[in-house]
Amino acid sequence: MTPTVPQKVRAMYMRFDKKILKILPEIYSDDIQFRDPLHAVNGINNLAQYFGGMMDDLLECRFEFHHSLEMVERGEAILFWTMHYRHKKIAGGKPLELTGNSHLLFNEKVYYHRDYFDAGSMLYEHLPLLGAAIRYVKKRIGAK
Repeated sequence: MTPTVPQKVRAMYMRFDKKILKILPEIYSDDIQFRDPLHAVNGINNLAQYFGGMMDDLLECRFEFHHSLEMVERGEAILFWTMHYRHKKIAGGKPLELTGNSHLLFNEKVYYHRDYFDAGSMLYEHLPLLGAAIRYVKKRIGAK
């Protein structure tokens, strides 16, 4: 049985490293629109450049997929995940986790991919001064 487009996406992100850069054109269309809370990227070459630059500072990264809502006949899916990562410049390279989800629109390939996650949890909370301030405010308002 041929894997669906969402299944191909999940398989690719199980290990997020430079090896996937070669298979991006198999998953994403040439005119892919990729969005996350930090960037907006258009085109397969720009996406490969964005991912490659991101990977330069990652010590390791993988995605664990929990469940998904797939409407394959409509060409749409939402994937719910936890990213497990270690970054050279964040938290001294210690293992970190980030939960989020990805909204995909596709036909034969993904032409729209939007990630939703808390950028503060990913980045800002791990910066020395800003992170302490964010954690203090969250504690005061009872946020997790």
